[in-house]
Amino acid sequence: MSDAPQREQRVLSGTHFMLGDHACAEGALAGGVDYFGGYPITPSTEIAERLARRLPAVGGKYVQMEDELGSIMSILGASAAGARSLTATSGPGFSLMMESIGLAAMMELPCVIVDVQRASPSTGLPTMVGQSDILQARWGSHGDYGMAAFSPASPQECFDLTVHALNVADQYRIPVFLMMDEVVAHMTERVVIPPADEVPLVHRKRPDHKPGAQRHLPYAVGEDGVPAMAHAGEGYKVHMTGLTHDERGYPALTPATHNALVNRLVDKVRHNAQHIMRYDEFELDDAETVVIAFGCTSRSARQAVRQARQRGAKCGLLRLVSVWPFPEQRIRELLQRGTVRRFVVPEVNLGQLRREVERLTQLPVQRINHAGGAMPTPADILEVLL
Repeated sequence: MSDAPQREQRVLSGTHFMLGDHACAEGALAGGVDYFGGYPITPSTEIAERLARRLPAVGGKYVQMEDELGSIMSILGASAAGARSLTATSGPGFSLMMESIGLAAMMELPCVIVDVQRASPSTGLPTMVGQSDILQARWGSHGDYGMAAFSPASPQECFDLTVHALNVADQYRIPVFLMMDEVVAHMTERVVIPPADEVPLVHRKRPDHKPGAQRHLPYAVGEDGVPAMAHAGEGYKVHMTGLTHDERGYPALTPATHNALVNRLVDKVRHNAQHIMRYDEFELDDAETVVIAFGCTSRSARQAVRQARQRGAKCGLLRLVSVWPFPEQRIRELLQRGTVRRFVVPEVNLGQLRREVERLTQLPVQRINHAGGAMPTPADILEVLL
């Protein structure tokens, strides 16, 4: 990590009016990112542009890679060598990264991938909003594994959640996604950056013995299911592979080993879901209609709920700050209260998170969808609420 003077230079403490993409870049710096490897793609390019100027000046490394395949592999290599690493992309690049994201999960390499979503599929509408990468974030790479994904609704949260994503990645040794969208990324609002010593930093667990002092098992775990991380080049004997492996990190190609390993990769997130997830509640105490929204859409939803309340409708908003893990327990608690009559799920896609809500209830789940390029307005949502 950086020394104290560089730490002060990294953190532009104070009040700023800042683009969401720029706030994300500043969150990366404040959160201790040592390495950025990326490839320009709208609407995430401003993250790379700002880090290209700022990161080398505070002792970090910035590399523009030849494509998104190189980008994701470079941040995995940097992570293995001990760096806090991050990349930023949009839908097409996110698709290209999926195989290597599975490798990160299997090798337990902490990293953060920022996906500034745009209208898709394929090239779609490069400069217009979308929220259709949400299920891809959860299931895009083949197999079962643990991960986390956060969705900022403001430039302030672009800063805050980038720091949080880096901490979660290091604490649990997982790939973490910051699922921004074009509206929030290109929005300019007030961003308050705290002093450097008030930015929370959580570092990855490290071996409790020096290199050569005893036999090192790079994938031995304790009660938390997270192995201590020895970095390449420190003198520890470390073997990493995408194959099913044992505590030594060497291939152990048996069904029993595979079952134990994959369950651990899932459980270290599942068992800590309440510590990882975040959500925000608005007017839920007596709500009969619960709106569930995230990202830019949640801004319209909050205004619609406020207007519906003014007209006597008992509506409330559950805003997903973390999309994955999904807040199943909180939704079950709302259902157990017995006052909820229906859910409304607005999204800039054709109903991806609506399916998650439908799994948990037999109550009506109404969707408000746009395929991309425009977000639901407060009026669109209010019409359904009344």
